[in-house]
Amino acid sequence: MAAAGRQDTIFMQDSLKPEQVQKALRTGWLGRSYRYLAAVGSTNDMLKAEESGGRSSNDAGTVLLTDYQEQGRGRLARSWEAPPGSSLLFSILLRPGWPVERLTWLTMICGLAVSEAVEQQSGLKARLKWPNDCVLERENKWQKYGGILLEGTVSERGTVKYAIAGMGINVNIPAKELPQTSFPATSLLAANGRPLSRLDLFCTILSCFEAHYDRAAQGVSPHAAWQDRLIYMNERVVVSRLGQGVDVAGQVMGTDASGRLQIRDDDGAIRYIAAGDVSLRQYLEQ
Repeated sequence: MAAAGRQDTIFMQDSLKPEQVQKALRTGWLGRSYRYLAAVGSTNDMLKAEESGGRSSNDAGTVLLTDYQEQGRGRLARSWEAPPGSSLLFSILLRPGWPVERLTWLTMICGLAVSEAVEQQSGLKARLKWPNDCVLERENKWQKYGGILLEGTVSERGTVKYAIAGMGINVNIPAKELPQTSFPATSLLAANGRPLSRLDLFCTILSCFEAHYDRAAQGVSPHAAWQDRLIYMNERVVVSRLGQGVDVAGQVMGTDASGRLQIRDDDGAIRYIAAGDVSLRQYLEQ
């Protein structure tokens, strides 16, 4: 028991500083330019500010990671908070030069990379909730353990000039410290009953991401593999169109190649819904 306790302490306090990460990385290019900050407002915001002047020296594949985000945020300007040293909070800078229609592939790649790495490191079955939530099933409920925030800039030629993929993953947050949210939150520690090495999980995520990205760079879409991990497929859901005051109820038919949700509404019409202005929840009979 004492040995197990010491191991748990090691995992709860494992270091993500550059010397440890560079020793553990197994990627070819992703994360080879790596920066660590003990605390920062937002990793996405910091990289975006560096790029906005057009004079950034950051290489494609640069990763910025922090142990604590003072102004962490998710999609739709929602806040994202995690106790210092408990989670993985990082952003990846990319310069794909892809047609803008393929920008959503990066969200898909993030979701696949996180899910595959979590399964490899924890044995848990990892799924995704459209458009960008990382979820696990616990006690017959879907619970969120992570999220993805993708931001990009398009060139005058209609290609992706640069993109920043931010990821926040609740790794070793005890159940009692999880926030109370409208969609239930969890952590890998709470779900698995034991702490995980953040270093091993982080390096595995980067390896999975690089593999999917390299295939996408050759024109291979991640869409099919991503859709296979989505929950609520073929189920009845409610889509709240935020800011418009209109809810759409219907059956999920799938997603199209760009990741838009396909809903057959109660009138039989197929609606195509983009990710930027909606909240998705399972339909519950009253």
